[in-house]
Amino acid sequence: MADQLEVAVLGAGIMGAAMARNICRTGHAVRVWNRTRAKAEPLAADGARIADTPADAVRGADVVVTMLYDAAATLETMTAAAPGLRPGTVWLQATTAGLDGLTPLAELADAHGLVFFDSPVLGTRGPAEQGKLVVIAAGPEGARDTVTSVLDAVGDRTLWVGDDGASGAATRLKLVCNSWALNLTHATAEALALAKGLGVDPRGFLDAVAGGGLDSGYLRLKSSAILDDDYTPSFALTTATKDARLIVAAAEAAGVRLDVAEAGVNRFTRALAQGHGAEDMATTYFASFDD
Repeated sequence: MADQLEVAVLGAGIMGAAMARNICRTGHAVRVWNRTRAKAEPLAADGARIADTPADAVRGADVVVTMLYDAAATLETMTAAAPGLRPGTVWLQATTAGLDGLTPLAELADAHGLVFFDSPVLGTRGPAEQGKLVVIAAGPEGARDTVTSVLDAVGDRTLWVGDDGASGAATRLKLVCNSWALNLTHATAEALALAKGLGVDPRGFLDAVAGGGLDSGYLRLKSSAILDDDYTPSFALTTATKDARLIVAAAEAAGVRLDVAEAGVNRFTRALAQGHGAEDMATTYFASFDD
């Protein structure tokens, strides 16, 4: 193992808890903070110390990992952590922050002398728990050795896309990848909803595309959730809706029209109104029906 690091993980939701657990397994000293402490407390069994405040979590840390809901929550948390931060600490920003949201985060890092990495991840609950996320990262080459063992703990691949975390290179690629994942989810949900409406056995549809170019692992994952009526969140609807809005906003700023993505925001919004916010984004299926 590399030299032991002091690692602070801020955020112990679906993704953050899994990442913290895998970092604990490296032998690094891990401190975890979460706004709702009860969500962080199970990580004590994995060797993490649970901090009462963000500042307590980051005090003395070599590396700070943030995996929070959005850019606003990340900015608020890191601002609260400021009294415990020291110049030279590496900050791995793993939240899908959006381009506008990334700028104040990079500015905060600069103001406190932090080494800033924009490092959002691809994957949901399963890959996160298995340490098989794909990390999309941008940050200074000279500091990468410090974070290699942390990135290797949470993912099986790190894709370096730039030397400047503030450039937005990693966030831009993450938005493109998420647009694909969200659109696949909507397409799966609509195909199964259409099958129901037409009286077609949805498993017949899955059999028809099996093994061909129209098949995909994501189709299988989300169709299983729908057919089994199991919406345990792998990618929560509230988070998916937030990301969908970030994608549409980024496209509009770039002068790109995304008709499907805009329609997808509307589907997610209807599913939210139906009360599915805490469930998996596969609940976009219910947006096809009035009841």
